[in-house]
Amino acid sequence: MYASQRHALLPDIQSRTDPRGLALDQVGIKGVRYPVTIDTPAGLQPTVATLTMTVSLPAAAKGTHMSRFIEVLAAHAGALDQAGFRTLVHDMLRRLNADAGSITMAFPYFIRKTAPISGEASLLDYDVVWHGEFRHDDTYHFHVHVTVPVTSLCPCSKEISDYGAHNQRSLIGIEAELARNMPLEDLVGIAERNASCEVYGLLKRPDEKYVTEHAYDNPKFVEDLVRDVALALEHEPRVAAWRVEAENFESIHNHSAFASVSSRNALGRPAVYAVKS
Repeated sequence: MYASQRHALLPDIQSRTDPRGLALDQVGIKGVRYPVTIDTPAGLQPTVATLTMTVSLPAAAKGTHMSRFIEVLAAHAGALDQAGFRTLVHDMLRRLNADAGSITMAFPYFIRKTAPISGEASLLDYDVVWHGEFRHDDTYHFHVHVTVPVTSLCPCSKEISDYGAHNQRSLIGIEAELARNMPLEDLVGIAERNASCEVYGLLKRPDEKYVTEHAYDNPKFVEDLVRDVALALEHEPRVAAWRVEAENFESIHNHSAFASVSSRNALGRPAVYAVKS
């Protein structure tokens, strides 16, 4: 007997009818690591992503075909941009014969930065999450979350001290539902411009002097960070809704300071992307 004939005799349990009458919101695979290439303004950037891929399941269906999720990934060998990611989600629904579904893809993203005085170039890494979702009404929603490392300097410390002020590394998390395409660099720039100072992968002595003094001239509480970033997002036409959070890793305490704020038209889904410690 040929192999194809033997396979034809294997039962397909997933395709059987389920008698319990309960539809599932999400079913799929989680924690899949897969190599992807991101199409960036600076060119193609290979990275390794961690994905969650799910679809809705009708009440009558016993199960989905888990192997087909990986088949969808394998079929998309080209570089991904935001439009290509939408196509990936759409192809998943078609392959799984589903009415609704989503893909969440987390990956490290590198941006080349130039030191402020010496001009030395280096790469800085950012944690990025793309979330694309087709809902039952056939509308598509795309969310991006980026975690941006920055410097914050304490206004209170500066005010009460005869000299100096304590500063710390901070993380600003922006989650945005985009109305149209927006490069990651633009979201990162909003966070960096509204911090006490940016951080860089490589600094020479003149650069270190600059960032120290620049932070001192721009003191920010954690509350200031989220408010200033939020106001910038509120005036960004490419952003339909947003959530901002910030965490200061305090240099004079053994705990962090934290703040968050959401847009008036708050994101229509739970906050699932916490700032990473």
